[in-house]
Amino acid sequence: METIIGIIGFILALIIVVSLFAYYVRIIPQAKAFVIERLGAYHTTWHTGIHILLPFVDRIANKVSLKEIVKDFDPQPVITKDNVTMQIDTVVYFQITDPKLYTYGVENPINAIENLTATTLRNIIGDLELDETLTSRDIINSKMRSILDEATDPWGVKVGRVEVKNIIPPRDVQDQMERQMRAERERREKILQAEGEKRAAILEAEGQKEAMILKATAKKESMITEAEGQAVAMERVFKAQALGIQMINEANPSKPYLTIEGYKALEKLADGQSTKIIVPSNLQDIAGTLSALGEVMKKDNK
Repeated sequence: METIIGIIGFILALIIVVSLFAYYVRIIPQAKAFVIERLGAYHTTWHTGIHILLPFVDRIANKVSLKEIVKDFDPQPVITKDNVTMQIDTVVYFQITDPKLYTYGVENPINAIENLTATTLRNIIGDLELDETLTSRDIINSKMRSILDEATDPWGVKVGRVEVKNIIPPRDVQDQMERQMRAERERREKILQAEGEKRAAILEAEGQKEAMILKATAKKESMITEAEGQAVAMERVFKAQALGIQMINEANPSKPYLTIEGYKALEKLADGQSTKIIVPSNLQDIAGTLSALGEVMKKDNK
């Protein structure tokens, strides 16, 4: 019986020791920090590693994450300079740099940051008109980050970035904006269409101009080639005629031959356009002359 009681007591003592060890010996993980109070006052800040609490003297006042925190706050009603009420929600990226200031600097730091974000946003938007608000997100983000970072510095918080997530204007303003956008798109479409037609007309005119130039150039070259061909042909005809005359002169033709050739010339004259033919009495004497005259008139008719 005493043995059993001793074993139970040992087990209870072991459990108490292990529990006390687990409670008073703490292992701080990476990117964490514990704020320690001793006898109700701030004592120290524990970072990564093994630490021991003094029983009944020390206590953990706050466990702080040193990672960057992202908070998406609910949409806030704001009024622009031209009295348009809209809903704007923001996303704040911040990091705790001093666990002590974060613990003792302000009550409920996250709520304080949210309220500070809302009031800062109202102040900034109150100086802007609706159109400026919709087109100045970068300016709004930059101003808010600067103001929030300076205001939260006593709380041990570093604001890295602020983003305006959504800007929701009233429904009637949205309808008006949609009509304006539709009108702007139609205007751009008409401009593009007009520019396209203008470009097409210019290209067509340039094409016609180039075609006329090419056509005139081709006609000019054709006329030049034809004139050169005619000149060569005439030159050859004249050379042939001169050669024929030279050959006849060299052959010393007889008078009967010339008379016959004269008759042939008269026959050709009769086949032409003349309605009267006068035959002289001295036909034989002028046979050669008529023959030459017939050849000349034949060339003229051609």
